[in-house]
Amino acid sequence: MATVGALKQALTETLDNKGVLNELKARIRAEVFHAIEDPTTVKPQLSNENLLINELIREYLIFNNYKYTDSVLLAETGQSGVQLERSFLCQELKVQDSDESAKLPLLYSLLNNFVERKNCS
Repeated sequence: MATVGALKQALTETLDNKGVLNELKARIRAEVFHAIEDPTTVKPQLSNENLLINELIREYLIFNNYKYTDSVLLAETGQSGVQLERSFLCQELKVQDSDESAKLPLLYSLLNNFVERKNCS
């Protein structure tokens, strides 16, 4: 007969192999955060720079399916759940978007441009 420890290990390995374990952990963290968050706390006003940075991060999180992390970011910042248009982000950041670059979050393009400039120096 299997021990409780062996069953626990088998269950953990099965959930991990199916990619469910990390999602469950992230969801639990998000739900705990939402449960203890005080809804009456007034969030500080976001500067334009912080809003742009948060939107870049959100685009990255959503692209990588980190939906619980995104929900915690929104709750902590008090930011609206409505995403800014990518064209607006490109305009504000003075980034040229192409059909190829539009397939990935802008953070990838910004990082790529930074690395390319550094290598040219």
